Amino acid sequence: MLLKKQTVWLLTMLSLVVVLSVYYITTPEQKSNDLAAVEEKANEETAGAEESSAEETASEDGETVISGVSSDEMFETLRMQMEDERSRMEEELTNVMASTDLSAEERNEAKEKIDQLRDVAQKEILLETVIKAMDYEDVLVRADGEKVRITIKSKEHSPTAANEIIQMVKGEIPQLQVASVEFEPGK
Repeated sequence: MLLKKQTVWLLTMLSLVVVLSVYYITTPEQKSNDLAAVEEKANEETAGAEESSAEETASEDGETVISGVSSDEMFETLRMQMEDERSRMEEELTNVMASTDLSAEERNEAKEKIDQLRDVAQKEILLETVIKAMDYEDVLVRADGEKVRITIKSKEHSPTAANEIIQMVKGEIPQLQVASVEFEPGK
């Protein structure tokens, strides 16, 4: 009986160590000056919004028209559109899978397409994270059909950086071809 209690205790402690290790690895690192970083970011956003988000153009009447679409909003809008499109496609494929009128082969094809959609979405997120880690302000990776388009928001760009990104994408998603790597001017 004592051996069983020791075994249970040991297994409990090992599982606790594993859970804490996973938690530690997956949580982002916290800076000691989080409040200062948040305040600095808020100040930068306000200053950047005043400078870059408003483009002035003259209309026929001589009045000034201000367009307030920034590249940050463009990236977020494109991300939301992609998510909406994928959700719609996934819902259609789920309906196909639930249909009893179709053969098992057709339902399996729908399941495989859903898995492919999810896999591509995960790889896009992974690539965005890896490319952002290369010291870029923002990144948008879009896989459409057999091509991948990458838009990077950065102050500086070079052909060697674009080539490095293309090689990284080919390594992660070899079945897709990189159509373009575009650099948008950053702050």
